[in-house]
Formats: sequence, C-alpha cells, structure tokens
Amino acid sequence: MAVLTRRMALALAGTVATAALIGKSLAEESLAAIRTMTLVVPPLPAPTLILHDGDGRAHKLAEFIGRGVVLNLWATWCAPCVAEMPALDELAARVKAHGIEVVPLSSDRGGAATVRAFYASHGIDNLPVWLDPGGEVLQALHVEGIPTTLIIDRAGRIAGRLEGAINWAAPDAAPTLARLVAG
Repeated sequence: MAVLTRRMALALAGTVATAALIGKSLAEESLAAIRTMTLVVPPLPAPTLILHDGDGRAHKLAEFIGRGVVLNLWATWCAPCVAEMPALDELAARVKAHGIEVVPLSSDRGGAATVRAFYASHGIDNLPVWLDPGGEVLQALHVEGIPTTLIIDRAGRIAGRLEGAINWAAPDAAPTLARLVAG
C-alpha cells in the first residue's frame, strides 16, 4: 500500500495551488486516493480529546462512540484543505444515513466566525463547525501537517490515518469508510 509522505504532501499542495490558479476543478486534479490511507491494525484506542463546537461548548471525542467518525484536521488558510472541503462536504451528506459523522476540526485562530464565513463563501452546507482553538488535538494526535484525517471506528478506536488532501467524493470513499468504521 502506498503511503503519502510529507514530501509528497508538499508536492500535492503545490499541485492543488497551481491548479487553483489556472482554474482546474478538484475532480481534475490527481489528489491522493483513499487507498493511500494508513490502516491501523489492530485499531488503537483514540486518546481523550476535547473538541469545541461552533457555539464554544466542549465535547469529548468519546461522545461519538457508536458512530463512525471522519475526523478531518484543517484550516481555512491551508490550500490543500480548502481544495478538499467541497468533497468532504459531499461525503458528509452521503455517509450521515450510515451513522458516520464527518467532524472537520478547524485550527483557525479566528474561531467559529472564520469557519462559518468560509463555509458560506464556499457553499459548504453539510459540515458542522468544530474547533481546536489551542491546538491541543493536533498535539495529542502528533499531527505534523494539515490536512490530516483520522478514521475512528464505532468503538472509538483509530482505524486509519491519512496525511494530505484527497477527493472524498470519489466513488470508493464512502464504501471504504463504512468498512473501516464497522470495527
């Protein structure tokens, strides 16, 4: 299985940024496929993480046990993150009925207002606002760069990890996630 390295992620970021400048769509880009995800076998218990919702209330990641979680760590200023958000929004609509929550955790310093403005300007309708205001989640998960996505199974265990942007609207994304979160 191919793994997206840090160097590949930087190259990918450059490709996405260049494509944005010349007007190519996300679908036309050669973003990494979901098969580049690093599987965690056996799945490992997720650390105790505190996430803040759009109203500033703190929630434990453990509150999602029983549902699958696509935890996407991102920011509005990150070009690869911006490129993948429309597809992540589409994925959220496709997997919600299957008990899978897409949790886009923003590390923006401007908080919920910044994320809401981004959603409005990019037509993001299916994603809730989640925040990591102090970067504690990034540190706890040893994230070296964004976007980084963790797949958490219904038992609250990390089943997969992906560093870099992918096209979440690809046909293999939802079925692959369903298998991973089944536990």
